[in-house]
Amino acid sequence: MSEVLFQVQDLKRYFKSGKNTVKALDGVSFEIYQGETLSLVGESGCGKTTCARTLLGVYEPTGGSVLWNGKNTAALTRAERTRFRRENQMIFQDPYACLDPRMTVAMSIEEGMRRHFSYSPAERRNKVEELLDTVGLTAEFASRFPHELSGGQRQRVGIARALALEPRFLACDEPIAALDVSIQAQIINLLMRLQKERGLTYLMISHDLTMVRHISDRVAVMYLGVIVELADAEDLYEKPLHPYTQALFSAIPQAEPGSGWLENRVPLTGEVPDPAHVPAGCKFAPRCPYATERCRQEAPPLTDRGKQHLTACWKN
Repeated sequence: MSEVLFQVQDLKRYFKSGKNTVKALDGVSFEIYQGETLSLVGESGCGKTTCARTLLGVYEPTGGSVLWNGKNTAALTRAERTRFRRENQMIFQDPYACLDPRMTVAMSIEEGMRRHFSYSPAERRNKVEELLDTVGLTAEFASRFPHELSGGQRQRVGIARALALEPRFLACDEPIAALDVSIQAQIINLLMRLQKERGLTYLMISHDLTMVRHISDRVAVMYLGVIVELADAEDLYEKPLHPYTQALFSAIPQAEPGSGWLENRVPLTGEVPDPAHVPAGCKFAPRCPYATERCRQEAPPLTDRGKQHLTACWKN
């Protein structure tokens, strides 16, 4: 087993909404191992992006802890926090919004270098050109502004900007969601190549369940601020245990004629509960066809069902 890069313990992140409290994360625990790709999947609003941002310190945890290299991120010294910010970067979902329209590509990529490294102007220029080449762009892009780039080119610039600080870890928040289908595979292949060449660790957030299976080592399924299932990617896709995971995966389209995909789909009824008024017991109980009175009263813990396949369900 590789070394643990991040250890998340009972992580909570609540937001105030008027008189209500929105429980975006409500007790999440998992580990991220050096060199792996851990993916977070689930419906919109389940807490995936909040989890990544709390992990990286963009949001302060309401409760629980995040351990980085075995040390609580809340107790890092100033020097350690500077290193933490340099070694852990994020690739954002919207390539149109993540770049400053008043800054050239070179200025965007150089911004972090100016803060963390003592490069000369010539060294920064050379570094920018190297990074652009790494992500599949030519040096001439350095002088362009974001409005002169396509969506795929902007996302490549976003990746180059993250790589400029020589990180060990990248949180990839829906990195292909805003791109044309023809470009999505190119970006995923680029990320996989970079991981192999640089030994990067990824936390991948995505709705594309087919891509997640292709790129992931492990997958965590989130529902309403909690993890309901966590397992090796192939094991999870071959044998999902939680009713929510089964319904989620049954929605993946199958191209094979006669596969019976439509007939075998597990429909999800009802709506996701309001995170400001979370139901007691299992959060999925109001939509679960197997829910019992115990499910409605008592939240099931995330339990190992064998082969490090964890699920939170009284049925299993």
